Amino acid sequence: MKSYVSLFSSAGIGCYGFKEAGYSCIATVELLERRLKIQKYNNKCMLSSGYICGDMTLPGTKDKVFHELKVWKECFGVDDLDVLIATPPCQGMSVANHKKGDELKRNSLVVESIKITQEVKPKFFIFENVRAFLNSICTDIDGKDKTIQEAISMNLGGHYNILYRIVNFKDYGCPSSRTRTLVIGVRKDLQDIAPFDIFPTQTSEKTLRETIGHLPELTEMGEISTDDIYHNFRKYAPHMERWISEIKEGQSAFDNEDITRIPHTVKNGVVVYNAKKNGDKYTRQYWDKVAPCIHTRNDIMASQNTVHPTDNRVFSIREVMLMMSVPYSFQWTDIPFDQLNALPLKEKQAFLKKEEMNIRQNLGEAVPTIIFRQIANKIRKYLERPTFTNADALALVKDNQLWTQERIIRYIRQSQSSFSRLSRIVEMANSERDNTAAYYTRQDICFSIVNNLPEAKNFSTLSILEPSIGVGNFLPALIDRYANVSNVTIDVVDINPTSIQLLKEMLLHINIPANVKINFIEGDFLLLEFDKKYDIVIGNPPYMKLTKEKSLATKYKAGAINKDTNNIFAFFVEKAIKLGSYVSLIVPKSIINAPEFNKTREIMNYHSISHIIDFGEKAFKGVKIETISFTINTTRKSGETLVSSYINNSVRLLPQKYITDSFFPYWLLYRNEDFDRVANSMSFGIFKSYRDRVITKAVTKSRGKFRVLKSRNIGNNEVIDIPDYDCYVDDISSFDVSKFLNHTECVLLPNLTYNPRACFLPKNCIADGSVAILSLSDPDVTVTAKDLEFYATDEFIQFYAIARNLGTRSLNIDNNSVFFFGKQIITES
Repeated sequence: MKSYVSLFSSAGIGCYGFKEAGYSCIATVELLERRLKIQKYNNKCMLSSGYICGDMTLPGTKDKVFHELKVWKECFGVDDLDVLIATPPCQGMSVANHKKGDELKRNSLVVESIKITQEVKPKFFIFENVRAFLNSICTDIDGKDKTIQEAISMNLGGHYNILYRIVNFKDYGCPSSRTRTLVIGVRKDLQDIAPFDIFPTQTSEKTLRETIGHLPELTEMGEISTDDIYHNFRKYAPHMERWISEIKEGQSAFDNEDITRIPHTVKNGVVVYNAKKNGDKYTRQYWDKVAPCIHTRNDIMASQNTVHPTDNRVFSIREVMLMMSVPYSFQWTDIPFDQLNALPLKEKQAFLKKEEMNIRQNLGEAVPTIIFRQIANKIRKYLERPTFTNADALALVKDNQLWTQERIIRYIRQSQSSFSRLSRIVEMANSERDNTAAYYTRQDICFSIVNNLPEAKNFSTLSILEPSIGVGNFLPALIDRYANVSNVTIDVVDINPTSIQLLKEMLLHINIPANVKINFIEGDFLLLEFDKKYDIVIGNPPYMKLTKEKSLATKYKAGAINKDTNNIFAFFVEKAIKLGSYVSLIVPKSIINAPEFNKTREIMNYHSISHIIDFGEKAFKGVKIETISFTINTTRKSGETLVSSYINNSVRLLPQKYITDSFFPYWLLYRNEDFDRVANSMSFGIFKSYRDRVITKAVTKSRGKFRVLKSRNIGNNEVIDIPDYDCYVDDISSFDVSKFLNHTECVLLPNLTYNPRACFLPKNCIADGSVAILSLSDPDVTVTAKDLEFYATDEFIQFYAIARNLGTRSLNIDNNSVFFFGKQIITES
């Protein structure tokens, strides 16, 4: 059962697309009862309590929505809402109302939509509004004034990948021009789906003739088609007919050469010509162009583009419905259509007199049904498709014996799978996968990275470099984001010729528009020479250390600033920064804290780091590595950084200098006031860290002269004895760790833990690699048992979690992270 909730739903014209797609409406909220009745006529909700007439700013109205969600959870097992739709009234944002003083109050309805989305956390959310929506100002949840786009991003960006797009619906199946803003959010736990995957499909325009040309002429004022009560000639003052009777398509009544045919009034015998404030009043439309935008006053000729191409009238209700893609099955009354159509003429006239203005106004404010129907069907297709995992992909590789390139190519050519699914299968079939550290990057992850790149409107032409392309996981997101740039060149590089050949086959499964040209470069990115700079460098470089290939490491380091690392991705980062104006890479999280990347961070921090996403372990399923992505603008110096986290679902905008503060040994993505309060009460940098790399289970035994302490032996100011866990050695002279023997001033800390605790090194004991041995940097500093006790407090544990960037694997205590084990500053009261 697919479910949705609709807020500010008006007559439910847009939402009708979800009904057509087979969704169940749990709750629909509308302020005006006359509009809500129309939803009831269309049987939108299964339960009568789902129709909620009320003000969304009032707690009672929201409580009713939550009650319906609870009922559906208890009675129908719907505990995770599929879709939330919100189309809040747009008076405060529209051009016609830009001078009104209550914009912030009006736009608070957008904030109510944000708040309920925050609380419900549907799988998908859809906001639709006027063109000016995103840049309009609202008073956000925190009481601060900001743009609506900022409010949505900061409040919902932690849980959702969000696409913001201003489009004309005429390019997406609606048979009339309608420029609007669509905001689509996809919850981040939904894998391999990005907002552009459920965006309406772009199609060619439909002409007005194609839309309404099949309907009969209406030439007599007040005429109602015998076959369709909604195909009617709305009456107007008879003298006005002369104003439009002789104008041709595209002409306005103001274009009449006969001045008596120009719109006017007569006051006290004096002719007063109407003001021609815009060129679309009294304007006859074109048969062979797309229909005009439908406005709320589509009932009068003095409104915008309302005159029929040949008949001397405004468009009928049915014509407006068709221009808004509203199907014939949509009901405006509880009277069945056939019965309504069989009424005597006077009763039809009475019905229209009562209902026509409400119908027309609802149509003018609606979302075209076809737009939401497309979104609904795409979401449904995703929700109903089986989960596809790495194990599933590997099984297909085995079943189809995809052991050779020829077999893989044949499989690609025959496959009907989506690009993302096929990418995963091909990655699993890649025999060089482990050697080249190539891993499948999900489409939702690609979207979250690409979405932080500059908008298409910033470019007339665009050059992109992907330095380690693999099977092209980033390409669909890049093509979608820059679909409106006239000329996009993407140079793709891969060291593996097999990957390039497979990529060429893969690209046959996606639509590459005419504005995009892809150039294939086979070679080692780190050794290739490029004769130009790129607007964007983006990708997922390989993560592996060069341990045996010393000659290759020497070549890579020759042109690198950071020669302290053997990890390939660090060299990719440096070269990408040299080549790109904007650089966005997904790399191991260790880049932000490990000592071997100190110089890499200096290079990055020289520029503006606009975005950092902390994926934790959620980016690559089954790969035990934490990753982050960053976006750097190399043309600017530091400013503000938007930090997004998949770990705690947060989004924060912080000064770059705050998170990269040189006082600390590395970057702190989660730094906050609580962290600063503890930091200000401590002195740091008092220890050096050492960890043994040699003592293993193979050299220890259950009894011996010297005790080897392990992580579980370390308690709060004590050593813990554990039966069948403790181990010993007889001779430690050959071990480097022996230099700490009987240095009882040294401190022991368990490695790889968020629950730090410490004790002094006892006599006749050493420690293996699961324990860090801390020695004093300054012999004049004294550390007491009370200092060590502080490390086991809740206050320090929370501080330390932030100091370790909420890591799960990058938790080794090294000479960077040991910095945070300081002494509390004692102040005299």
